[in-house]
Amino acid sequence: MTKQAISPLRQRMIEDMAIRKFAPKTQHDYVQRVKDFAVFLGRSPDTAKSEEVRSFRLHLTSSGAGTPKINATVSALRFFFKVMHEPRKVPVVPSPEEVARFLEAAPSIKYKAALSVAYGAGLRVSEVVTLKVSDIDSERMMLRVEQGKGRKDRHAMLSPVLLELLRDWYRIARPQGWLFPGLKPASPMSTRQLTRACHTAADMAEITKRITPHTLRHSFATHLLEQNIDIRVIQVLLGHAKLETTALYTRVATNTIREVMSPLDRLTPLTPKKNEPRDTPPA
Repeated sequence: MTKQAISPLRQRMIEDMAIRKFAPKTQHDYVQRVKDFAVFLGRSPDTAKSEEVRSFRLHLTSSGAGTPKINATVSALRFFFKVMHEPRKVPVVPSPEEVARFLEAAPSIKYKAALSVAYGAGLRVSEVVTLKVSDIDSERMMLRVEQGKGRKDRHAMLSPVLLELLRDWYRIARPQGWLFPGLKPASPMSTRQLTRACHTAADMAEITKRITPHTLRHSFATHLLEQNIDIRVIQVLLGHAKLETTALYTRVATNTIREVMSPLDRLTPLTPKKNEPRDTPPA
């Protein structure tokens, strides 16, 4: 089987194993078992029929393979075919104009600010609701994300327009501790609470596409790609760490992050009003 034929399959398989947090040894073993099956077939393994999988198992048995290897092969092939036949949904991505309408329709300044963080900085909903006032670094124009996915800290971009929105919210509510407190000030806003506000804003803006806080994160990445921002920069901004490209992400300096214009800044309706009094930044 040619390298060109197997590379996309292998890449997808590795990515799906990484998402499921398979151990490195398990990932290596699974890839090797699928490669063995490809050699046996003499063609791409994704074209195999169930009878050919059975023939391969018989081949392993007759060639003296031990039970552990046979079991590992069955598990690897089962995972491989599950990955290949599992449809990948294309994320819903509203246009920049729709995002502008959506944010303007947010039920309150609190939700407008929180949803703008999801879109303007590309944060996950769990990362938005657990932001603290102290996480806003207006001097370096960054947001500190503590214990994001994978329990890793990182920095996200803080655009000028987003900073103004956060300042508006801070002037009104003077939050202490959590940037977006929940019903009880001692606790952060719940992800469910923000999701409900998201649905309300979409309804008010008469947007028929299904929009969730995670949709805004997808939109952040998509709209940056449309601005021809390097994919490696976007991956760092999103906090992604894929198996084979992590080393590339770490080469992106924080200076590069600060120089990227957030898609939020391109939404004309959200441009800060002139002559508006400014307060001291939250951080």
